[in-house]
Amino acid sequence: MSAIDIINAGIERLSAFVFYTVPIGGVEVQLIVLWLAFAMVFITFWLGVPQIRGFSESWRILRGKYWDPTAPGEVSQFAALATALSGTIGLGNIAGIGVALTVGGPGAIFWMFVIGIFAMGLKCAEVTLGLMFREEMAGGRIRGGAWITLERGLASIGMPKLGRGLGLFHAFLMIGGSLSLFQVNQAYPPMAEQFGFDNRLLFGLFFALMVALVLLGSIRWIASATSVLVPAMSLIFMGGCLAILAAGYDRIPGAVGLIVSEAFNTQSLFGGILGAFVTGMRRAIYSCEAGLGTAVAAHAQAKTRHPASEGLVALIEPFMDTVVMCTITGLAFVVADTWNPATNGGLEGVEIATAAFATINSWFPALLAVAVFLFAYATVIANGFYAAEAFQYLAGHGRKRELLVKAAFCCILPLGVILELGKIVDFVDSVYFLMAIPNIIGVYLLAKPLRAEMQSYLAWRKGER
Repeated sequence: MSAIDIINAGIERLSAFVFYTVPIGGVEVQLIVLWLAFAMVFITFWLGVPQIRGFSESWRILRGKYWDPTAPGEVSQFAALATALSGTIGLGNIAGIGVALTVGGPGAIFWMFVIGIFAMGLKCAEVTLGLMFREEMAGGRIRGGAWITLERGLASIGMPKLGRGLGLFHAFLMIGGSLSLFQVNQAYPPMAEQFGFDNRLLFGLFFALMVALVLLGSIRWIASATSVLVPAMSLIFMGGCLAILAAGYDRIPGAVGLIVSEAFNTQSLFGGILGAFVTGMRRAIYSCEAGLGTAVAAHAQAKTRHPASEGLVALIEPFMDTVVMCTITGLAFVVADTWNPATNGGLEGVEIATAAFATINSWFPALLAVAVFLFAYATVIANGFYAAEAFQYLAGHGRKRELLVKAAFCCILPLGVILELGKIVDFVDSVYFLMAIPNIIGVYLLAKPLRAEMQSYLAWRKGER
């Protein structure tokens, strides 16, 4: 048995454990999916539906209306959001939508939209807690992340041992979940097809080198790079999707009808709904990462004196990533009719997007290839930062340790072009969803101080206006 065979077998066992299922209405439903779904609904109503109450406030904060350069933190709230978005707006919006359509059909897009709305509340909660319990170190450097929230937050309510244990578990999982094999794997096919690049290993090495040039710098380097990359890659990709919709405008009503009808499959009503929902949930979580605690490390670097303000900024993350971009992407792929496994010749992942873009113009797939590379590149940079922060929580902070883990992270990236896509998706999903266990436990246990912080901030801002 080769090393790749051993890795694949290990991934299969891990996925079977994480996505343990129970039969409901004739559909096998993963318990971890229900765990996340309940948390999203609970937090949304516990905080008074911040998706509505705080939405306009979040944009005022993002525009810099309350900017305070003397506040603790290392980067602006916009830069912190851009870094977090670079980790979420990525291949989950391209290849992930292709996977959702292949596995769950068009109905999965409807449920991704619904889940994205509820995910906004959960993302707001975990980021607010991350700012409440972040730590300012000597020299003004900020130490933050879900693992810090768990350790310091639970210690504040008399549970230091539980907090430390959950924090260590989450940090360990973060390192595995940040390996970014999926991004490298899916960045290769369009580049190879459009630009004649047919050496997988050489591409992996080149990609790793490009990541290292930015990642080995500080959070300010990373924030500067992502502040440019995120708007650029979003405009390129969304421009392509809107062109598909414009060209097939007469098919949009039928596509919307198909998405809604498949979400409420009348042939097997309960089972059809549940099947589409489960697929939509997995892909939505991989896309926006709400409930996993991944983006807390990036948001914790924001310059602000009010934790709830950054929590409200974080609302924008699932909104832009899942509610807006994933919906437009899914609709474009359905309009282009490149999603159906029965008629697309076995296309999967990013190949579905390439075929959709090719329906507009022969050079559009080249545009997509550039967008995919930028998406993957920005996401991997953010994930490398997350992995380094998690490693330093486990092994201690220090510049040498930080550079060591970032260099090791870059060295692992070429493995992404060797492993099978299905196994990579299973591995990343497994580790990502496992992070939801300690993170959401922390959110529940800290729900009271969380609500007090949010209510206090919103009442203060309302009084000011």
